Amino acid sequence: MNIAAQDVVKRPLITEKAERAREANRQYGFEVHREATKIQVKQAVEQLFSVHVTAVRTAITRGKMKRVGRTIGQRPNWKKAFVTLKEGETIPLFEGK
Repeated sequence: MNIAAQDVVKRPLITEKAERAREANRQYGFEVHREATKIQVKQAVEQLFSVHVTAVRTAITRGKMKRVGRTIGQRPNWKKAFVTLKEGETIPLFEGK
């Protein structure tokens, strides 16, 4: 499956847990395309941010059940990826620069 780099990475994850991982282990979190593989995520991050990726961990997050009045629905499932960068490299998007 061929997915463009800008379609693989949907948005950065800015959470407390992701911030701790970034500061301690050089790991950056992204919401990624549901069908994207680890290799595609690595290539997309390297292409978009001009960095070297050493490891990629992915997880599919199940959508929560939500209710509005009597109607019950479910949010869609989505995939997140935690990318570890080479020593000394950062992504300016997360650094606030």
